[in-house]
Amino acid sequence: MSTPPPTGPLVTRDTVSTQLRLLGVETGEILLVHSSLSSLGWVNGGAVAVVQGLLDALGPSGTLVVPTQTGGLSDPAVWGSPPVPEEWWDRIRATMPGYDPLITPSRGVGVIPEAVRTWPGALRSAHPQTSFAALGPRAAEIVDGHAPDCRLGERSPLARLERLGARVLLLGAGYDACTSFHLAEYRIPSPLVPVGRPAPGGGWETVTEVSITSDRFDELGHDFERDRPVVRGKVGAADARLFPVADAVAYAERWLAVHRPREEEFPYPPA
Repeated sequence: MSTPPPTGPLVTRDTVSTQLRLLGVETGEILLVHSSLSSLGWVNGGAVAVVQGLLDALGPSGTLVVPTQTGGLSDPAVWGSPPVPEEWWDRIRATMPGYDPLITPSRGVGVIPEAVRTWPGALRSAHPQTSFAALGPRAAEIVDGHAPDCRLGERSPLARLERLGARVLLLGAGYDACTSFHLAEYRIPSPLVPVGRPAPGGGWETVTEVSITSDRFDELGHDFERDRPVVRGKVGAADARLFPVADAVAYAERWLAVHRPREEEFPYPPA
């Protein structure tokens, strides 16, 4: 049986950098990138070529930021893809390796963030579940001080990116991946939930956190794009969208308060 030909177009490092500049990516800016490698086409060099193209477009004065989340460092009681037997839970909690920004791989965010995480000079924030990695002159300013009890709120890199005038690039990714919307969840009435994870020094810990969910982010993104300026274009075969973090957060604050009331979840008492 013959192997089917690869699905194009052929994408190279230069394709990525040239088309990002045509989209409007500017030399020296700060860019938070959510990405899907497979959406681009046949990429010569894979994730490495995409990161090189992003860095070429930003230039040496620009800073590239990606989510490097580690959702697997969580309570096995809440796992669903797939679930694990309840009789395993205690053993899993007792033996789960703690978060190490240098060696803990990202999970569920694609292969491009993992390439950035392991890139020479990359810095990574300290939160054990919702870290970000950054490359460039503003990297330390963005990732330092990520509070261990603030996944995606005021003491996370997202708030720094907002203040620094960063923009979001959705590169083949949908609005369901837009972490900037989560910052808005910290600014409207939101329930608090217990979050379990391996403790830094070993063992298990539970912290109280704002409940976050990407539920209805696709609808939110549709309305945001209708009402606010969003630059749209193509990079390879991928749909690309470019917009300020601050615009996304401000719009989401208003939208979520109206369209996704969650007061019924509030009974959990704060610790």
